[in-house]
Amino acid sequence: MNTTMTSPLTAAQIESAIAAMPMQGRIMLRLILLQYFDVTEEEILYMTADRPDPRCVAGTKTTYNILTQEAIKAVRDRRDQYRRQVRLKRERTWLQCECLRTLADLREKLAARAAALLTTRFAVAPDTIETLTSQARSALPRPAIRALDARWEANEVTAEDYQQHRLGIELQTQLRLAEKYRKRLDLAEREHMTANAAPLQDHELGHIWGIPAGSLAARKVKYLAQYLQSLQTVMLGTVKTAAGSTPPIDLWKETFVVLAGGPIERSLSTYDGLERTESALIEKLTALAWGSLTEDIEAKFWVSLMQGASTNALHSEVTRNLFGLQRLATIMNDLDTAPEALDEVLLAHITPRPRDEQVELLEQKPTEPASDEMRDHVLKSMFGEQHTDLTGGGRW
Repeated sequence: MNTTMTSPLTAAQIESAIAAMPMQGRIMLRLILLQYFDVTEEEILYMTADRPDPRCVAGTKTTYNILTQEAIKAVRDRRDQYRRQVRLKRERTWLQCECLRTLADLREKLAARAAALLTTRFAVAPDTIETLTSQARSALPRPAIRALDARWEANEVTAEDYQQHRLGIELQTQLRLAEKYRKRLDLAEREHMTANAAPLQDHELGHIWGIPAGSLAARKVKYLAQYLQSLQTVMLGTVKTAAGSTPPIDLWKETFVVLAGGPIERSLSTYDGLERTESALIEKLTALAWGSLTEDIEAKFWVSLMQGASTNALHSEVTRNLFGLQRLATIMNDLDTAPEALDEVLLAHITPRPRDEQVELLEQKPTEPASDEMRDHVLKSMFGEQHTDLTGGGRW
């Protein structure tokens, strides 16, 4: 019988182990785990004072450091930059997973309602629905819709036949989108797991702290070993298995697993210019939620949501935020997914446009040909000759 073993490590034990370390150790661990912990102002002052003086000054050096506001602000800004970078990545992947999971569930519900409408309203045989479902992956909806619209305009099909064929196309589209969102969800979940377990790299630590790479590496090895030894001591005294030994776990990997289970901090986002206006963005997000966008437009729009307002945006740019994904998550939470509401959405999608009435076109009066005088004027302008009609026959 397979049983899932809960982790004996807790977030409180991790926080207490870090808090019990000396100042350098606390700074090192909080910088490595910057997406989960904050570096305090006291620790920023310590890092500023701990940085070596880059100036080559002759003579003896003073025994005390003078901390300038510029130096403190530089350390604080770099801390904020990397904290925003790692936390935005974690929040983006989490929002991406939540939106894709909801989108995939909604597509499956719409496909189920489409199959139910085909059975109850249009009396389609179950074998036909099964055939449509099996051919959903290879179906081409746009040529089929164009051919169906052409037959409707030519008055070759009735409104009921149009809705029946259009609903079959809609069923295949929803099934194909559901499969696409499931594949995107698998990739997003793997990316989210990678973001949760990603510590701050050595060059990023050195950029924030401003100490040489050799000193940084030595401190990192020293305090990581001290942190793991402290956790091992705590767990030896608190958690015992039935056989009297602690369960074999990787405490460093388990640290990220435990911390990743906590709540994700939501960032404050403002409209970033995507789709030019906020109202146009909300309208397009609503269309994406209900599946009204064509598949080519949907793919491009989803990429723009992932990249932010600019295609050249980086995670570290202050202009990059998650406004689009946050609004999409809000829209998805507010959708009415009751069967009656889904039926109304499907019927709105498959309702044919009213046929154009045969209106006699008014005969347009043909334009009068250009006069000979105007023709001569244009030709003389092309060849650079004199315009007697403008200059009165004189020289220029």
